[in-house]
Amino acid sequence: MKKVTIKAYAVKHKLSIFNVMKMVKSDKLKSEVIEEKGKEIIYILLDEAIEAEVKKGIISIEKKGEEKLQEEMKILTDEVKLLRAEIEVLKKKL
Repeated sequence: MKKVTIKAYAVKHKLSIFNVMKMVKSDKLKSEVIEEKGKEIIYILLDEAIEAEVKKGIISIEKKGEEKLQEEMKILTDEVKLLRAEIEVLKKKL
């Protein structure tokens, strides 16, 4: 098994270090603590099954983001239509 630090794992999966720490504390990720130079460093043990599960969770978050963007885009498009209609009304008044 390969070992990576929390920071390296967060960068690899585009997660925050805080979220990775939460996953370690809740035992969603296998980890071990090694003392180096007087400091305790947490290493995450990479496992194929757990990696696949984490990737599934990350993809679902991205999909939710896309759906939210589409919804906001629709709202903004409708608002632009209303503003254009108001501009036409104001042009006719002048």
